[in-house]
Amino acid sequence: MESFVKVSGIAVPMLQINIDTDQITPGKDLIRMHKEGYAPSLFANLRYIGERTPNPAFILNQEPWSRGVFLLADRNFGCGSSRETAPKALREYGFRAVIAPSFAGIFFSNSFRNGLVPVELPIEQVSELARQMEAAKGHAQITVDLREETVTAPDGTVFSFSSPRVLRQMLLEGLDEIGVTLSRSAEIEAFRAADRAARPWAY
Repeated sequence: MESFVKVSGIAVPMLQINIDTDQITPGKDLIRMHKEGYAPSLFANLRYIGERTPNPAFILNQEPWSRGVFLLADRNFGCGSSRETAPKALREYGFRAVIAPSFAGIFFSNSFRNGLVPVELPIEQVSELARQMEAAKGHAQITVDLREETVTAPDGTVFSFSSPRVLRQMLLEGLDEIGVTLSRSAEIEAFRAADRAARPWAY
């Protein structure tokens, strides 16, 4: 998994409430993902007209928004079914973080495990980031610093957020749960050696 420490880029304003996992990766596209990958199915119902004709009215089909690195959304992002394809599609498309006031719990957890940072900020701060991005017509950047847990707006304003310690460390180091376990191999072997001496019959 690719690590995330500090990333700068365009933030795409999609300030809608309750963007659910079926909007992010529609159920009708689940079979296609096995052939095409996850990214082509991202927001498929909004992004395409008919089968796969790009919808010019959808923001991700417009420059420079199509090169977005962050997504700005409103409350309860990622609600609905526990569809891991949602964070996978966002990450494969190129998004490194979603910034919203709140997230569905399963989506929040799945995001860290798929290299995507779910950043929780008050709606007033998310709206201000969107306002600055829209004023610049997308020709501005924000910076998300996971180590410092900050978001820096185009005008230099810094907003702070918090994230779960273990999940944050996993993403900083680019490790999944298996990688984290293997990184502690020396401690595991030391425990096994001590336990073997104390309980030889168990071995």
